Amino acid sequence: MLERLRRRHRGSSLPNLVLYEVVLFSARVALAMLFRHRRRNGDRMPVEGAVLIIANHQSFLDPAMISTSAPRQIEFIARRGLFKVPLFGRFISALHAFPIDESGGDTAAMKETLRRLRDGRAVLIFPEGTRTTDGATAEFKRGIAVLLKRAKCPVIPVAVEGAFDAWPRTSKLPKPFVSCVETAYGDPIPHEELLADGPEAALTRLHSEVESLRQSLHASIRQRTNGAQPSINLADR
Repeated sequence: MLERLRRRHRGSSLPNLVLYEVVLFSARVALAMLFRHRRRNGDRMPVEGAVLIIANHQSFLDPAMISTSAPRQIEFIARRGLFKVPLFGRFISALHAFPIDESGGDTAAMKETLRRLRDGRAVLIFPEGTRTTDGATAEFKRGIAVLLKRAKCPVIPVAVEGAFDAWPRTSKLPKPFVSCVETAYGDPIPHEELLADGPEAALTRLHSEVESLRQSLHASIRQRTNGAQPSINLADR
């Protein structure tokens, strides 16, 4: 069992491995109880080997929603300012988060992402660069195209929906029992296929696939809540 866990947590020390599993279990329970979280197609994630996860960004809940839907440890980029918060910064570092400069153009974060991918890890990034202001998926930052070209690994589009209602960026705290949230994984896209028409086309394709997944989740939540959620209709976006 320990060997199986080590394969899922490549590069983790035993204490960090245990911490991640405890936090993952707790997050899975909390998301289910407080936000009625539903997870789709997490089994599409390869259990081993480098993979880059591209997702839309609705709230601070997103990393937990995406990680609890996967069959392996997910590492993610977080705003540099979060690492300066006492205890919290150490906590997310132990969960294999690493910082990016909020002003953009952080080559150190790109290099660290590529290093982790070369080590066979799964890394999550939010190419919008920041949380949505209205629940919609913004354009992806053009600099991500360079990362896609250099990553040389499969890329998986992932979507979250409902998290904007559950924890909008205008709120300091989440709003439990207010919204249903859902997560969906797409199919892994081989590097050669994704980059066949160049990095810019790859970025456009990923945005389209993430948005298609999000719209599917949107329809699912509307059905679950008899049209009450999400609070903003796709037609209004």
